[in-house]
Amino acid sequence: MRRYNIFYFISQAVKGLWRNGLMSLAAITVLLSCLVLMGSFSLLVYNVNVNIEDVAKLNEIVVIVDYEATDEDVEVLSQKIKALDNIAEVVYISKEEGLESERSRYEEYSYLFEEIAEENPLPDVFKITYEDNSRVANLVYALGKLDDVNKVKNRTDIANDIESIKSGVSFIFVWFLAILFVISIFIIINTIKIGVESRSKEISAMRYIGATNFFMTTPFIIEGIIIGIISAGVGYILQCTLYDAIFRAMSGEYKMIAVAPLADVQTYLLLGFLVIGVIAGMIGSGISLRRYMKV
Repeated sequence: MRRYNIFYFISQAVKGLWRNGLMSLAAITVLLSCLVLMGSFSLLVYNVNVNIEDVAKLNEIVVIVDYEATDEDVEVLSQKIKALDNIAEVVYISKEEGLESERSRYEEYSYLFEEIAEENPLPDVFKITYEDNSRVANLVYALGKLDDVNKVKNRTDIANDIESIKSGVSFIFVWFLAILFVISIFIIINTIKIGVESRSKEISAMRYIGATNFFMTTPFIIEGIIIGIISAGVGYILQCTLYDAIFRAMSGEYKMIAVAPLADVQTYLLLGFLVIGVIAGMIGSGISLRRYMKV
């Protein structure tokens, strides 16, 4: 049986795909369509997360110091803030650091900052990251009662809303992927089933002369793998082309919306397509063979 090596099984799988060309093409088309839809939705969710990465900053409180406070007052205030409950981190930003940060942010208008450098209108601020969202109200109240505090800015409501949106999107994302995955497997099952039925007499003859299940089923398993690999390859090319076009459009017209560069996601995209495509192909083949090749 030396001639029945992996290349023999691959050749039989290719012949089977060619023999049932229409259904093979249908399976590849449906699977790559599902992969592109899955990829598009995954990239959408990823970019939504990119745009709300600042949610980590939303679990922070900004304390604006009184303009008249001296350096000694600021130091005392810093110690009082750090001594409060539910404090994870306290970052002090002086008015000079704040001005320099704004200058860097709006570098093209740096000349405007030169004019106000001597009379800096920005206040000293403390950026406070808290630990427990359920106790933020108490922390905000305590901060507001401290001496030399001009104002306390709190954005916990926005943070909670965004977290709720993220949870909802993730829930829809999981179910959407599951449905598309089942549809892909269903199409592959029907494709392999036709191949099994068209070769039923050949399979019966091989079983009669003692051929093993491995020998008879391997070509069909490879058919499913080939369908998965082709679908993944074509789907990956289409997805990258589509995503790159969207990235260029968003970068040029809608700069306020951040879109992750293709280079950041293409490796994960390719691996995801290959894994899902191959697994879908193997599962589809396995289910078909189990149903139609019983002894």
